[in-house]
Amino acid sequence: MKQHKLTTLLSITALSVSLCAGVAQAKDYVSIATGGTSGTYYPIGGAIAQAVSKSDAVQATAETGNASVANLNLLGKGEIEVAFAQNDTAFWAYNGQQMFKEPIKNLRAVAALYPEHIQVILAKDAKIAGVADLKGKRVSVGAAGSGTEADALAIFEIAKLTSDDMKIDRLDFGQTTNRFKDNQIDVGFVVAGFPTASVMDLTTTKDVGLLSFSDDFLAQLTKAFPYFVSSVIPAKTYRGVDQDTKTPAVVAILVTHEKVPENVIYEFVKNMYGNLDAIHASHATAKQITLESALSGITVPVHAGAAKFYKEKGLTVPDIK
Repeated sequence: MKQHKLTTLLSITALSVSLCAGVAQAKDYVSIATGGTSGTYYPIGGAIAQAVSKSDAVQATAETGNASVANLNLLGKGEIEVAFAQNDTAFWAYNGQQMFKEPIKNLRAVAALYPEHIQVILAKDAKIAGVADLKGKRVSVGAAGSGTEADALAIFEIAKLTSDDMKIDRLDFGQTTNRFKDNQIDVGFVVAGFPTASVMDLTTTKDVGLLSFSDDFLAQLTKAFPYFVSSVIPAKTYRGVDQDTKTPAVVAILVTHEKVPENVIYEFVKNMYGNLDAIHASHATAKQITLESALSGITVPVHAGAAKFYKEKGLTVPDIK
C-alpha cells in the first residue's frame, strides 16, 4: 500500500512538472500582415516570421495583406500584431492626414527595413534637367489617393509647382508605363524598391531616363517632410540609365500597436536581427535590412519592447510624440 501511494505521488509530481514545463515553453503568437504574393513584402515577411519563430517566446506567421493603408487600419483596430507599411503612410495615419480622416495614435514602430525609391521616369526627348522643368509637361503622379500621389505633391510643394502648372494624370504603375509606350506622357512617378518590374519592362521597348535630384533639393525635401530620406538608384539598374540617380525614398517599416506586450516585441526584434542571414537570402531587397539602419526613417513612436532592444545595442531611439 505504501509503495502504491509513493508511485501515485511520483506520477502526480511528474505530471505537475510536465505541465509547468509546458507553460514555461508556451509561445506568444504574432501575425505579420504583408502585401500581395507578387510583391516584396510577402516573401520578406515570411522570412522574418521564420527568423522570429526561432525564439522560445514568440511564434510568428506571415499573412498576405493589402499593404500600407489596409495594414495600418488593421493595427488601429488591434486586429493584427505586426504589419508592413511605408513610413510616409504610417506618418499620415498617425497624424490623421491624407487618406486617413482620423489619427491612429496607437501605432508603434518595430523596425525600418529598406528604402522604396521615388522613381521619376522621363521621356528621353522631354528636356527635363530638374524638378522645375516639369512645368508644362504631361505628368502621371500615381493612382488617385495613393501614397505615390501624395509623395509627388510633396515634391511639387518644395519646387513651388502646383497641379495647374502641369497636365496631371492619375495613373497606376502599369498605366503609367503604357502611356510612355504610346508617347502620351512625359513624366511618371513610381514609388517602389528597385529594380521595379514595370519600369524594367518599359526600358526594353522605350528609351527613358530617371530624374536625378540636386543635393539642395533633397535637403529641403527631407527637412520639410520627415518621412523622406535621400538615396541613390545605382547606374545600370535599368537599361539606358548609365549614371547614378540621386532621389528621395520612403522606407518600408514594420509597425505594431501599443497593446502588444513589451516582451513580445523585444523577442521579435531580438530574433529578427539575430537571424539576418536567413532574411537576406529570401529576396534581393532584403539584403538592405541591417541593425544599423533599424531606426532610419521611423515616423511613429518606437514600441517600448523595440526601444529596449535598440538601446541595449547602443542605438539612439528617436523621441516621436
